Amino acid sequence: MWRASGQLFVHVARKRILSGPWDRPAAFMSTLLINQPQYAWLKELGLREENEGVYNGSWGGRGEVITTYCPANNEPIARVRQASAADYEETVKKAREAWRIWADIPAPKRGEIVRQIGDALREKIQVLGSLVSLEMGKILVEGVGEVQEYVDICDYAVGLSRMIGGPILPSERPGHALIEQWNPVGLVGIITAFNFPVAVYGWNNAIAMICGNACLCWMVKIVLEDNKLPGAICSLTCGGADIGTAMAKDEQVNLLSFTGSTQVGKQVALMVQERFGRSLLELGGNNAIIANVLYGPLHTKQAVSMFLGAVEEAKKEGGTVVYGGKVMDRPGNYVEPTIVTGLDHSASIVHTETFAPILYVFKFKNEDEVFAWNNEVKQGLSSSIFTKDLGRIFRWLGPKGSDCGIVNVNIPTSGAEIGGAFGM
Repeated sequence: MWRASGQLFVHVARKRILSGPWDRPAAFMSTLLINQPQYAWLKELGLREENEGVYNGSWGGRGEVITTYCPANNEPIARVRQASAADYEETVKKAREAWRIWADIPAPKRGEIVRQIGDALREKIQVLGSLVSLEMGKILVEGVGEVQEYVDICDYAVGLSRMIGGPILPSERPGHALIEQWNPVGLVGIITAFNFPVAVYGWNNAIAMICGNACLCWMVKIVLEDNKLPGAICSLTCGGADIGTAMAKDEQVNLLSFTGSTQVGKQVALMVQERFGRSLLELGGNNAIIANVLYGPLHTKQAVSMFLGAVEEAKKEGGTVVYGGKVMDRPGNYVEPTIVTGLDHSASIVHTETFAPILYVFKFKNEDEVFAWNNEVKQGLSSSIFTKDLGRIFRWLGPKGSDCGIVNVNIPTSGAEIGGAFGM
C-alpha cells in the first residue's frame, strides 16, 4: 500500500508563451474561445481569459503566461499564468503544514470527504468532460468518460477508507504482540500526462487522500472549503519542466508519481533515486494493438510533425504505407489513421513511441515468435490478443506471455479499470 500527502499537480506541456497583457492587442483578446457565445459554458467552471495556475489555499501564480489551444481548430481557448520557483516553494511549505491536520483525521472521515469530491464531479461531469475534449482533442464521450474514471476511483477509495489495516503477527518474545501499521508517507507530487489530465490525477488523488495524504482540481477546492479544511491539502502548480525537475529533486517530496514517456520517465527516476526518494512511474504507450476507428485530433502541431516524421522513417526502413499517412485537409491537427506493412519487427521506428495513429502490421510464424516480438519493445504499458483458443489465452496471460502492465484479450488496449493494479 502506498501512502500519499500534499499532492502537487504539474502540467508539463508548454504552449505559446506571452510576455504580458501589454503585448496582447484587443483583437487577440476577443478571439479567445472563452469569449465566444458557443463556449460560454467554460465560465461555469470559473474560467476567465487569464487564469491563475497555482492553488495552495488561495489562487495565484507569478510565472510565465501560456495560451492553451484547441487541437481541433488550433484556436486559443484561454491563458494560464504558471507557477514560478517561489510559488513552488511556497506551495510545498503550505502543503506540508496542511498535511499535519489531514493526517490526524480518521480514515473513514477522510473517505467521507472523498465521497463528496466524487459527488461534486458528478454534478459537473458533462461540462468537465467537454473541457477535456476541447483542450485535449478527445472525442466527447472519452472526455466525459475520463471524468467518470475520477468519480469511480472516488467511490472505490471510500470503501478502502474503512479497510486500511495491518495484521497482528506472532512475536518471538513472550507476552508481546507484533502489530503492522500503515502510516502516510508524507508529501506526494503528481506529474500527470497531457492525454489523461483528469483520470491520472484522480487515480492518485483519491487513494492518496484516504491514506492520510493531501492533493486538486477545482471541485476538490470547493469540498475542502465546505468542510472547513485547509485548501493546501490539495495543492496545484501548473508549470513546465522546471517545476517537474524541482519536484523530482526535492527531498520534501516523499513520493513522486509520474505519468508520461519512457524517455522522460528515466530522467525522473534518476533524479528521485539520486536522493533515495520513492517514485511511482507509468511509462510508455507503444501498444501491441491499436484500434483506429473513432478518434480526435493530435494534441499539438508538434505531434503532427512527429507523425509525418514517423511515416517517412517507416518508408526509409522498408515499410509500405497501405492506408493513410497524410495530414487531413481541414482545420486542426487531424491526421489519417495509418497502416504500414513490410517492416521487420526489429525496425527502429517500430520500437519508437510516436504517440500517433500508426499501426505496423507483421506476419509471424508461430505463437512463441510473436509473443517475443511483443515483449522486445521497451515500452510496455498495454497489449492485447484476439483469439478463440483458450490455451493461447492463458499462455498469453501467463509468465511466458505478454510482459506488459495491462494484458487484454479480445478487446483494444485503451483504458484501464480502477480495481486492479498494473505495472511492469
